[in-house]
Amino acid sequence: MTNIVIIGAGVGGLTTAAVLARAGLNVLVLEAQVYAGGCAGTFYHQKYRFDAGATVAGGFYPGGPMDLVAHAAGIERWPAHQANPAMVVHLPDGTAVTRWTDERRFSERRNAFGPQSDAFWRWQEQTADALWSLALRLPPWPPQSLSETAQLIKAGLGWLGSDPGQHLNPTLALDAIRPVAAHLAGAPENLRRFVDAQLLIAAQTTSRHANALYGAAALDLPRRGVVHLAGGMGGLAATLAKAVEQNGGQIKYKQTVTRLVMERGRPVAVETNRRKRFPADLVIANLTPWNLAKLMGDSAPRRLRSLPAQPPDGWGAFVTYVGLDATAIPADFTLHHQLIRREPLAEGNTVFMSISPAWDQARAPAGRRAVTLSTHTQLKAWWELYEQDRDAYETRKQVYAERLLDAAATVLPSIHEAAELMMPGTPVTFQRFTQREWGWVGGFPQTNLFRPWAPQLGPGLWLVGDSIFPGQSTAAVALGGMRVAAAVLQEQAVRDRVSQDITRLLPQVMEP
Repeated sequence: MTNIVIIGAGVGGLTTAAVLARAGLNVLVLEAQVYAGGCAGTFYHQKYRFDAGATVAGGFYPGGPMDLVAHAAGIERWPAHQANPAMVVHLPDGTAVTRWTDERRFSERRNAFGPQSDAFWRWQEQTADALWSLALRLPPWPPQSLSETAQLIKAGLGWLGSDPGQHLNPTLALDAIRPVAAHLAGAPENLRRFVDAQLLIAAQTTSRHANALYGAAALDLPRRGVVHLAGGMGGLAATLAKAVEQNGGQIKYKQTVTRLVMERGRPVAVETNRRKRFPADLVIANLTPWNLAKLMGDSAPRRLRSLPAQPPDGWGAFVTYVGLDATAIPADFTLHHQLIRREPLAEGNTVFMSISPAWDQARAPAGRRAVTLSTHTQLKAWWELYEQDRDAYETRKQVYAERLLDAAATVLPSIHEAAELMMPGTPVTFQRFTQREWGWVGGFPQTNLFRPWAPQLGPGLWLVGDSIFPGQSTAAVALGGMRVAAAVLQEQAVRDRVSQDITRLLPQVMEP
């Protein structure tokens, strides 16, 4: 039997594992932490459960990404509670834009940005429909062979026409090579600022650079519905982990992989910090390319060996975890807020705030709520201070924590007084707890259609997670896991057919 080892119990790795295990394959997941989820995990501290990184979950609508995952993995239900509105976005001039999931979004956007914004939103929703139509077909993107190219064509190139077999849509064809900004010419400044801020959290870049197709889909998350997960974002990973084990797979925690053993260009084993060696015929790495390159060393494929020292345009996150007196939060207060204070965006000038639901009493002590505040931040400065001037590093950390609290105070005025617990985290912190090299989070900025990596790196070696199509967000990462599982199963089926053919032929060959 083929031994499949998956490195990392993030959402992408767990999705792949659950689907492959349900298909009857021998699957082992190795996870460095004591819990599943990675950057979409929830950790426990002083009776609080804080979402470590990702705080917004979407894609749970009928026929959506997480619905497909549930069917493929044998999951009866997610611990999900629908949220409407999805979030509120606060612009520097005081305008608050509520991102409704239903028809209220039309009047909300028109009131905030004027009727001249209607054309942009029509384009955004129609384009998002086309790209999600493609993504939900689990296309082999980018294609890695002639057969995958043929499969992509057979799928109807749904991102160029809304239905298979339709004629080429010229607007969508142009959007494949131009940025979102092409649709914002002459738009109100507040609309451009709003779009830039939303793209930064969903596509890791702004309208000037975000590919129009990816950007339209990234802006679509609120329309497709946001949920709150019981127990925090880690509830998603916990449900997937349970499915892996119920389907016959194994998960081993506190097993940090230290080396991939390669022979003749293929993986044969995985070694961990506990001096364990696990045989592997096929390895699926739920890692960043930088992490995988470090594990493989000189045996890594050329593309991994040629990586720059750090992700050149990748982001880190500065996060402040706050334990808050619940009286500071008004009744019926929306639980996700993006606070735009000024430009340039990031570095505390834009802050995302997520609050644990009042009904989820497992998230905080009685009378308290768990709050996560985060902002995009450049990686290099944090690492330079950490390595060269530890006092300056600590000072900068406190300055940023106060900056995030000040932003939150614009909508929760008593947050400073009500905070009983405050823990800041930098990219250095993220590397320590998630193992991601440099604390890089969010995947590649979605600047062009070929920015994501193709998942198969070599014979028996696959990549899953936010570095492959369709990229960032738990829903996108789960779809990437589905795509890898489907490709592995297809490859396995071909191998089994060949093996059966050889078995049938052997008696004939062996006859005297």
